[in-house]
Amino acid sequence: MELVPCTISYIEFAEQYLKENRPCLIDQELTASWKARKLWQKGGKPFLEYLKKEFGESQVPVTDCNDIQFSSHPKQTWSFAAYIDYWRQYNISLYSSSDKHTEKRQLYLKDWHFTRDYPNYGLYTTPHVFSIDWLNEVWDQESPGAEDHHQVKDDYRFVYMGPKGTWTPFHVDVFRSYSWSVNVCGLKEWLIYPPGEEKHLRDKYGNLPLDVTGTELQDTSMYPNAHKAIKPLHVIQGIGQAIFVPSGWHHQVKNLEDTISINHNWTNGFGIAYTWKYLKTELILVEKEIDDCRSMEGWSEQCQVILRSDAGMNINDFYHFILKIIHPRLERLKKLTEASKQGMPSSSINIINN
Repeated sequence: MELVPCTISYIEFAEQYLKENRPCLIDQELTASWKARKLWQKGGKPFLEYLKKEFGESQVPVTDCNDIQFSSHPKQTWSFAAYIDYWRQYNISLYSSSDKHTEKRQLYLKDWHFTRDYPNYGLYTTPHVFSIDWLNEVWDQESPGAEDHHQVKDDYRFVYMGPKGTWTPFHVDVFRSYSWSVNVCGLKEWLIYPPGEEKHLRDKYGNLPLDVTGTELQDTSMYPNAHKAIKPLHVIQGIGQAIFVPSGWHHQVKNLEDTISINHNWTNGFGIAYTWKYLKTELILVEKEIDDCRSMEGWSEQCQVILRSDAGMNINDFYHFILKIIHPRLERLKKLTEASKQGMPSSSINIINN
């Protein structure tokens, strides 16, 4: 994967990577000034003592990497302090030859909405190349629980942290959005497949594997087409580096060291067509699934209910999402046009436009 200098402009990034839907890794200097990189690590390791002191009472989502339920790792809510205690005990077990330390569960703190929970902490600044972010822009316009808040049930800004060996199963990102991830400390191993390759990895029932490194893919009776898949991109992501995962690229991620990362799902004008295509495809599948009920009253509405459940949003949600993106831009354009007609100086126009 190409390593991109942190000096790349937004326009260059958009032309070379967003427009082409092409992944890349960005130089660590992009995030050198982050508060997270200064306070959340010490000597390249997670600063567990500081983290527990600051956020010990927080409630956080923790997944069990050793268990499988409904084709995923099951998730529980823990206190952050309890998770840090687990992490310390796990490391003692991992690096000790003594049998008296037996903590072997691989538990991964994932999808912590830290920015939502601590909006004034200032943990990081979104890198400029990822700054036009419609998913989180819509979330920021409204409060949770709003009547029309179906399509964005939460923000899409996350903190992940866990000991060596914790991992995220093979998946593609929500709404076929883009994602970016930065390691505050530690190393991650990424296996990334281009769009379309995942079809070869499905089993005879159409299900994707949880682990593309497992021996199960060698079972040709269950995975008859796995041998057709090309080798994935293999990426080792270091401290401070930002990885860009484009729309539709399935991936699996493993922590090679104790690791903390900041992650966003996002989209914009380059990526929104992928979301629209995804929703239309999913709707067709839903309609086929319940085609035998087509004559029932409210069949179309029921399809939309199922689509929202399966995909996270339905066609009506997508329509309202787009409206929330368009309206503020039209207002700014209107002000800019009026200012231009009145002969305002360019500096005033720029203030309005921002």
